[in-house]
Amino acid sequence: MPTRTPSTQSSSTSSSPPSGGFDTFGLDPRILRGVESAGFTTPRPIQESTISAAMEGRDILGLAATGTGKTAAFALPILDQLLETPGQGPHALIVAPTRELALQITEEIRLLAKHTEIRVATVFGGVGMAPQIAKLKSRPDIIVACPGRLLDLHRQRVADLSRIEILVLDEADHMFDMGFLPDVRRILAALPHDRQNLLFSATMPPEIRGLADAILDRPHVVELQHSAPASTIEHALYPVDEKQKIKLLERIFDERGFVSSIVFTRTKHRAKRLAQRLEKSGHRAVALQGNMSQGQRERAMDGFRRKSFDILVATDIAARGIDVDQVSHVVNYDMPNTPDAYTHRIGRTGRSEREGKAYTFVTADDATMVRQVERRIGEPIPRRAMDGIAPLPFPSSDRSVGRGRESRQADGRRNENRRRDTGRSNARRNDTDRGDARGTRGSQSRRSQRDDRDRGASSGSQSNARRPGRAFSDTSGTEPTGEGRRRRRRGGRDTNRSGSASAESTSGSKPRSQRSRSGAPKSGAASSGGSRSGGSKAQAERSGAPRGASRDASGAGNGPTRRRRRRRRSRRGGGDAS
Repeated sequence: MPTRTPSTQSSSTSSSPPSGGFDTFGLDPRILRGVESAGFTTPRPIQESTISAAMEGRDILGLAATGTGKTAAFALPILDQLLETPGQGPHALIVAPTRELALQITEEIRLLAKHTEIRVATVFGGVGMAPQIAKLKSRPDIIVACPGRLLDLHRQRVADLSRIEILVLDEADHMFDMGFLPDVRRILAALPHDRQNLLFSATMPPEIRGLADAILDRPHVVELQHSAPASTIEHALYPVDEKQKIKLLERIFDERGFVSSIVFTRTKHRAKRLAQRLEKSGHRAVALQGNMSQGQRERAMDGFRRKSFDILVATDIAARGIDVDQVSHVVNYDMPNTPDAYTHRIGRTGRSEREGKAYTFVTADDATMVRQVERRIGEPIPRRAMDGIAPLPFPSSDRSVGRGRESRQADGRRNENRRRDTGRSNARRNDTDRGDARGTRGSQSRRSQRDDRDRGASSGSQSNARRPGRAFSDTSGTEPTGEGRRRRRRGGRDTNRSGSASAESTSGSKPRSQRSRSGAPKSGAASSGGSRSGGSKAQAERSGAPRGASRDASGAGNGPTRRRRRRRRSRRGGGDAS
């Protein structure tokens, strides 16, 4: 594999992508033949902004709605790098949240690699392990896997991840929604540290933002209005009673221009019953829901792709990453639970810049979610009624959310510039922080040395005052040794025990810890056994100083103590209280 060339800062789609066809990227001729076989002629926006940076070995953060061509955006650079440096695999790992998406990615990679010898193995749960183990033992070049089964095979030492040089996390936000984030972190821990990472997500919740910050090294950022659906989709709300939904649905299927439809329901049992009812009514309908076996799910998807079925009734399991050509209608039979779910559902139509229609059946209980969806897509959704079906009363559109496409595009450009500036400032800040850290450590060390010298000089002067015959002055300007500091501390304690008056009168700045509350030395108070004032008198008499000298010498600056003494003398009649 080619060596990675890390960039100096994160970048975005502001860099000019190559214009023209796929031949402008410098891909291997065998890959270009596969692109032609797949029917690709002009790169999609996310492909234009991603392929060149990925071929240079840079990390990628792609934020784009489903159906924008993300699979080819990461598959083509992987295939080109594998052809450039062949070797025993696996070298690339692609992690997807669902079995359907993993199978779809595998099929598209095999189509693009049709004229090469690159081998792909698919790993997911719900089926037997034996065929997957056999494929992994044959050392494929690329593994496309769901997190749970991949971890099981890795624990059995069947899935060798020690050679992985390219990691792709597709639909990362959906993996988080499904609770796969802990498994993804375990997979990351099993991979080599030196690798290229590509992360694609339709939305960016805080958890995925944290994951991206942890694994991406100054990534190339591509954001294509990920929170808004494609502009080729026509939205409409149908306020209708629950009992009238099936009748309204059949009227929509009779519309002019109907080709095929995906109908989304809230529960698995509801999807199964609705598919059976439509089939009894003469429609070619099939269900896709979680209670089906893997074989049943594959037959349902294959039949829908091959036009054996016109209607696919599904839960949200089919809302991510399922690329089926010419889905003319998406119908939300039940209102989705979140605005993100609405965006993912209707992304099944209007793909590859085709036109599509997204109809949602709503009741009075869905008004709050409708307002949230309108704020998310940035425009009001029209309310409609079908002839012969009585509409329900429903709140009108919130016109304040209709800012128009030009305003949203302007916001997108501002956000893009802000991200680019943030990336540059972060790079400069990192360089500055490293320099500041080195300078701070040096200045802190020098400051610590100066402080130690100052403390040594101060302590030496105090020791000289207490014991003139044993001085420890720091005249050399170097830091005193630990043994010297210990000798000075012992010398200070010896002075306190001796109660020398000359030392007391000389050291006017004696530490507070060595003075009693009355201002007299603690040793003097303890030796006298009397009151604090009596101890002070005795010390003054022993030192030959006049009465009150010890108070002036040792208690100077202790205002409250002197006032208490004056009050006591006033009560005894021995002084003036003022």
